Amino acid sequence: MHLERLIDLLEIVAVAGRPVSAGEVQKVAGLPKPTCYRLIQSLADQLLLDQPGDDGKFVIGERLIRIALLGKSDVDVRRCAAPLLKAAATNFNETVFLARFRDSNVEIIHVETPDDPARAFIHPGLGVRPMHACSCSKAIAAFAEPDFQDVILSGSLKQYTEHTKITQSELRAEFATILERGFADCDQEIDMGIASVAAPISIGNIGAIFSVGAVGPIRRFGTDYRAEIGQKLTELSKKISGAIQLCNVAEV
Repeated sequence: MHLERLIDLLEIVAVAGRPVSAGEVQKVAGLPKPTCYRLIQSLADQLLLDQPGDDGKFVIGERLIRIALLGKSDVDVRRCAAPLLKAAATNFNETVFLARFRDSNVEIIHVETPDDPARAFIHPGLGVRPMHACSCSKAIAAFAEPDFQDVILSGSLKQYTEHTKITQSELRAEFATILERGFADCDQEIDMGIASVAAPISIGNIGAIFSVGAVGPIRRFGTDYRAEIGQKLTELSKKISGAIQLCNVAEV
């Protein structure tokens, strides 16, 4: 009964779609005021409800959003992000992809390609990418906790090409650069002739657990071009973050 009441209160706040007061929740729930207020406080103590302002009103908490998000399938995430990715692929006229951090790895989970039939493009494939040599992985790693970065740097770092960075000093310096400018790039570090750029996607207080990137031939993806697209990707990442969170809250 206690758990059922807690779930009922969470559903009331989620369905409201806006910050609601304890009094509003109590009226809908039909519980005695002391009981309802005590349950709401318990939910807030566990970060399942948050108070975004100083007006005493509540919204669904970051912890509950995190639980729902981490349990969200790739299919659900792609459904939220695909329209924005497709629009970007059309606007950039380049391949755009979405990557996800999971089980200490970064995987590309969705790819959108240009519609222009005369445009040569590169498909990056799906699946796990090296943490030290791919823009989508480095965009996430650079914003990770120092302890996790240490795990990456202390492992065996494969040198895929002559451009792959495999020393701790090189990678720490690159992580610092990524933090400063807001995006990562990969200049032929996995395959010769192929370059990419990616920006982290931060979800509330959860951090960067997704990244969005673009990939193409090095003849187009020079330093200046990567910087230009990198800036556009940082803006796109905010839109994708919002789309994922809106889908997430709607399904809580």
